[in-house]
Amino acid sequence: MKARITLLIATMMIALTASAMPYTDARGKALFLSDKMAYELNLTASQYEAAYNINLDYLLNVDDESDLQGYIWENRNNDLKEVLSGSQYDKYLNCEWFYHPFTFNDNGWTLAVYDHYKDGQFFMGQTDTTRYLGQAN
Repeated sequence: MKARITLLIATMMIALTASAMPYTDARGKALFLSDKMAYELNLTASQYEAAYNINLDYLLNVDDESDLQGYIWENRNNDLKEVLSGSQYDKYLNCEWFYHPFTFNDNGWTLAVYDHYKDGQFFMGQTDTTRYLGQAN
């Protein structure tokens, strides 16, 4: 598990320099998406943290439309399959806004979860979410 986290952190650092989405945007979107996953899939604290890191890595690596369901997307799903229980992963697969997190429209890409939850609505406690944004508790 430590090796996997180290690899994930290294991948994130590499992605920071090549990402189409600025880090601060990706961080906020990963937090929002992971918060909704925690709520709907009943994630534990460690699952929430892992899902956040997986989602952040995915968002930082999406550069064009081919990435939305390509290799990067498959890696995200494989990583989440390792983190979630069987029943949680089944729910994840059936929640289209989690499984295919982006929608594409005339204005570009957007997270599908925003169609189901209003921006700024968080279910995790304020102290839980702000530490991921690098703010003081």
